[in-house]
Amino acid sequence: MFSIKQKKRLLFCSLLASALVLTACSSSPDVDKPRKSQTSKIYRTNKGSLNDPIFVISSLSEHQREWKGTRYRLGGTSRSGVDCSGFMQITFRDLFGIDLPRTTTEQSKEGTRVSKSDLQTGDLVFFNTGRGPNGKHVGVYVKDGQFLHASTKGGVIYSDMNSPYWSKTFWQARRL
Repeated sequence: MFSIKQKKRLLFCSLLASALVLTACSSSPDVDKPRKSQTSKIYRTNKGSLNDPIFVISSLSEHQREWKGTRYRLGGTSRSGVDCSGFMQITFRDLFGIDLPRTTTEQSKEGTRVSKSDLQTGDLVFFNTGRGPNGKHVGVYVKDGQFLHASTKGGVIYSDMNSPYWSKTFWQARRL
């Protein structure tokens, strides 16, 4: 049926695919090292600017309406199911022409770290939820404590960072 070489190749491909799915929102230790090649990793087009809060809020609002009802699916990157880092990757690419890495771990290294008190519309916000395979979560800050994300319970929704749960689990914010 299958040769040993074919079986090994099939096993390797299966393990690789499983690893990719399980690390969709993966994390690494809290090390905040600036990247030398940040701007080379960020792809910008003539789409709207993160420097225009009115444009960002309007774009995120429309984007949320388009994705409303999409359920959370670990490793997902489509309207049939999306995880938090996949939703951020799609959001920043489609709305702002910014190419983010696929995982929460890699996204948490992009841009510049900012304090919670200095949050601006369009900043990435990260949480230590302790849930899922790595315990990390990501969303995009909108305004007045609200952020947009793909929630495990509600799918693509807005949540209040000042609620007890999100306030307690806030980890860091990054500005691209």
